[in-house]
Amino acid sequence: MNQELVLVFDFGSQFGQLIARRVREQNVFCQLVRHDITAERVKELNPKGIIFSGGPSSVYEAKAPKCDPKIFDLNIPVLGICYGMQLACHTLGGKVAPAAAREYGRATLNVTNADQLFRGYPPESTVWMSHGDQVHTMSGDFVPLASTDTCPVAAVKHTSRPVYGIQFHPEVSHTPHGGQILANFLRDVCGCRGLWKIQTFIEETVQTIRAQVGDKRVICGLSGGVDSAVCAALLVKAIGPQVACIYVDNGMMREGETDLVRHTFRDWYKADLSVVHASEHFLAALQGVTDPQEKRKIIGRVFVEIFKNEAKAIPDAHFLAQGTLYPDVIESGGSKDGPAATIKLHHNVGGLPAELGFELVEPLRDLFKDEVRRLGIELGLPEDVVWRHPFPGPGLAVRCLGEVTAEKLATLRKADTIFLDELHKAGWYRKTSQAFAVLLPVQSVGVMGDGRTYENTVAIRCVQTDDFMTADWSHLPHDLLARVSTAIINRVKGVNRVVYDISSKPPATIEWE
Repeated sequence: MNQELVLVFDFGSQFGQLIARRVREQNVFCQLVRHDITAERVKELNPKGIIFSGGPSSVYEAKAPKCDPKIFDLNIPVLGICYGMQLACHTLGGKVAPAAAREYGRATLNVTNADQLFRGYPPESTVWMSHGDQVHTMSGDFVPLASTDTCPVAAVKHTSRPVYGIQFHPEVSHTPHGGQILANFLRDVCGCRGLWKIQTFIEETVQTIRAQVGDKRVICGLSGGVDSAVCAALLVKAIGPQVACIYVDNGMMREGETDLVRHTFRDWYKADLSVVHASEHFLAALQGVTDPQEKRKIIGRVFVEIFKNEAKAIPDAHFLAQGTLYPDVIESGGSKDGPAATIKLHHNVGGLPAELGFELVEPLRDLFKDEVRRLGIELGLPEDVVWRHPFPGPGLAVRCLGEVTAEKLATLRKADTIFLDELHKAGWYRKTSQAFAVLLPVQSVGVMGDGRTYENTVAIRCVQTDDFMTADWSHLPHDLLARVSTAIINRVKGVNRVVYDISSKPPATIEWE
């Protein structure tokens, strides 16, 4: 799609996707690939540069992940980070061994040879280290570029190959000037011009969609979430009336969800939209069910049944659109055609492509979440759609602990709406990553007026995260929490207690079920 491509080899680093995102921030298109991708496949992809990620292994161990050594013969610039540096040095003649002491956390880097990699970089700066091994001896082909007090070889350069290595992590925020190193590598070493932008992506993807679907129709399942909304908007831009959108209201959506979807796509985009009101079907199937996983399975099964019936009524439909994002896909090392892929199927399409004989259209599969939001703004989606917090596929069913009933959902929906409204009023909604209310299967004693009550408990949850793989609870102001609690108890019948969830992920998950 884009002539300027950089590959990030994944050696098991927790920061692999973060490296890719940092490269994208320099307007250079980047893909995360398996560490064992072949040199032949790399040559076909023709990247401008390669970055080796860190990883938890030691390069001298028999089962440590390695790259195809022929990679170094392609004359493609390589930047090794942490384990990636050790692997490059180990493969090209250096010796890696355990350090005298494991180095984890902030360290002071002293640049001794700026070269291209450290051009414009402070002679002394803070960097983030996380390693137990070090490069102890180098072949005569490597020269050191920087050091710390405990790591004499903190950065290196090969004398005859375009291979660099750094022992620290430039991609994390704890390395304040790390972006400068990545920018220098991309611009000065790889020769990238920073041509990849969202508008370019739109133009190229529109052409790709048109070439793929021809004059056939595409079904797009809308969930009310950001990904499916942006996917639908991009499809409408590309092929207009050929897109048929289906939105299944399972009765477990947030307040105003159905109206927002209807207004955005039927009124604003003039899209062909079918809204299926199916709350009774879902509630009947969930009657008496309390197990979280069973609830998810039932909701998925009923959704597929309803969606299939609706899809079959759309003439000349040959494709099914899915809002797969890049974090859900990683390229296999062996296949010429790219991902043999580990793809996380979204609940709202599941196995439908195979069941209906449809081919998948995945126009967002090269994007990260923050890029999807930027794309949505560029496509003209309303900000209240683009910046909505993530919402689980089964909806409020997994935030209504225990059996799901219409009455309990109504209580939860009111409490959730109050919480989100208060966050908006206080200017905290965009500062947080995800916020919601949970109705607990717990009653407690309270006093309201002069009487004793025995009513429901609502938990409120609010987290900060970059990737949703880990998350910390949001430190909301106490006066804001007090307003939320008072509003919920006063305005939601049947609730007399509100608690705030201060668990991080891990060990807890973001959702309660």
